[in-house]
Amino acid sequence: GAEGSTLTSYFSNNQIQALKPKITFSTLRDLQCPVLQSNELQGKPEESCSTEELFEWLGAVLSQVCLNNKSSSFLSTYCCPQPSTMVEKAFLCTITGFIIPEKIIQLLEQLCCYFGEPKLAYWLTLTVHGFADSPVSWRESEHGFHKGGENLYNFVIFRNLDYWLQMAVGTNDDCPP
Repeated sequence: GAEGSTLTSYFSNNQIQALKPKITFSTLRDLQCPVLQSNELQGKPEESCSTEELFEWLGAVLSQVCLNNKSSSFLSTYCCPQPSTMVEKAFLCTITGFIIPEKIIQLLEQLCCYFGEPKLAYWLTLTVHGFADSPVSWRESEHGFHKGGENLYNFVIFRNLDYWLQMAVGTNDDCPP
């Protein structure tokens, strides 16, 4: 109606334009990956890694940290948690921009369909990072973006369609219900 045309003219008069999300694909070769068991959240020595170990490892992979645990001119090293397995190829798709919740649900459903045919992967992940100054809040608390702005969640989906949901919020934020 009339409001729509007013809104459209406001955006065009102020040189505001819609931007599409940026999508990048990459292939990670010879990636050391943690061994996970869907029913073992705490992990088991010599059998599987815990949710915390996976979350830390995933952060390192997404940040493109070198995972070979070889020291050089820096103070710390990092390696894949044990037990682990070498994966010849892993695919990483990154979408940067504002993505509505319905699209995230659609991505999650498509990822679940991945296991519809026999695949070699035992698990896959979908990580969603909110903007640091996002107006996200849980319960009655204001989002504490001025302290760090952490707000993300990660789905780990297993071949049997069991899943883990990991969430991280800032120190001033309440945990989601």
